[in-house]
Amino acid sequence: MTLKPSILTRFLLRRFFSGVGLVMLVVCGIIFAITFVERLPSNPTAVAALAESWTRLLEYVPLFLPLAVFMGTLLASYNLTKSSESIIVASAGLSPYQSSRPFLLGAVLIGIFATAVVNPYSVKLSNQTITSDHLKLIDGAIWLRESSDAGYITMNATGMRKSGDALEFQNATVYAQDTSFKLTARVEAENITLSDDGLNAARANVWDENGQMKTRTWQTKTLLNPRTVLDRYLQPDQISFWQLPSFIKKMESIGAPVRGHWVQLWTLAFLPLSLVAMATLGIAFSQTRQRRNYSFGTKFALGIITCFALYFLTNMFNALGATGALPPMLAIVAPQLIIIAMAATFIASFDTI
Repeated sequence: MTLKPSILTRFLLRRFFSGVGLVMLVVCGIIFAITFVERLPSNPTAVAALAESWTRLLEYVPLFLPLAVFMGTLLASYNLTKSSESIIVASAGLSPYQSSRPFLLGAVLIGIFATAVVNPYSVKLSNQTITSDHLKLIDGAIWLRESSDAGYITMNATGMRKSGDALEFQNATVYAQDTSFKLTARVEAENITLSDDGLNAARANVWDENGQMKTRTWQTKTLLNPRTVLDRYLQPDQISFWQLPSFIKKMESIGAPVRGHWVQLWTLAFLPLSLVAMATLGIAFSQTRQRRNYSFGTKFALGIITCFALYFLTNMFNALGATGALPPMLAIVAPQLIIIAMAATFIASFDTI
C-alpha cells in the first residue's frame, strides 16, 4: 500500500518540527539561563530580570535559528533512520529531492514566522526598555549633535535609558557654540533629560563663556527630540521588519547612510532562504548515514564546525554589503545560494552511487 503524498508530507513535517523544536528548546534554555544570571544583579527583582532575559533571547533568535534548523534536520533524519521509518519513506518511491521537500517547506514556514512575527514582537519589547546598548556608539559613548540658526549643540554621555516618552542620559556633557563655533557654555550633569521640550537637568554644573561655573537647574530648547534621536542612532536590528522600508526611504531623503539598514532588511526578507540553505545542508550531511559506515556523532560534529565556518562566511558577506563593497541584496543572497548549490550537488551525486 502506497502512502499518499499528503500523509507522508505531514509525517515528515512533524518529524522536522520535532527535531528543530527540541534543538530550539535546548539552545533557548541555555541562552535564557545564562542571560538571566547575567542580568539578575542589574535588575531590582527576579521578575524584571526574567522579562529582560526574555527580550534578549528574542533578539538572539535570528543568530542561532539557522544553526537550529541545521541541527534539527540532522536530528530528524537520524531519528528516521534509527527507527527504520526511513525505509517506509524510501518505499514510497521518492527521490531524495522529493523526500526533502517537507523539510524545506518547514524551513520556509519557520523563516516566514520569524521574520513576520518574532522580529516585530522582539523589537516592540526591546523599544520599551531602550538603553545605550541599542544605539550606535562612538568610542563606547553616545554623541549627539544639532545645528541651527542659533549655533551648535554637542552632547556626549556614557549611558542612556528610556523614561516614559523622554530619554535620560547619564554622565552627560553638553557643549553650546555660536555660529562662529565659539564656545558659549559647557554643562555637566549626572542626568540630562531630552524631551519634546528640549534638554533639561535638575542639577548641573554650568560654565559660561568666561569660564565661570554655577550649579543650578538648566534647560535649553532643541530641534532634537526623542523620536529623531532614536531614528538617527538606533542600530538597524532595533527597527521592525515592517517599518524598515519606510524608515529607509525617510533616511535616504535626508541623506543619512542606510547601508546597514538595507543589509538588515534583506537579511530578514531572505531569512526563509537562509533556513532552506541550512536544511539542505543538513539533508546533505544526513545522506551518509544511510549508505556509508560513518559515525553519526562524527558527522554531527563536522556539521556543526561547517555551520560555524558558514556563519563567519555569511558575516563577511554582510560586512561587504554594509561597507558598500557589494550590493546589500547580493551580499545576503549569494552565500545562501552557494550553500544550496553545493549541498544539492552533493545530494544528487550521492543518489547516483
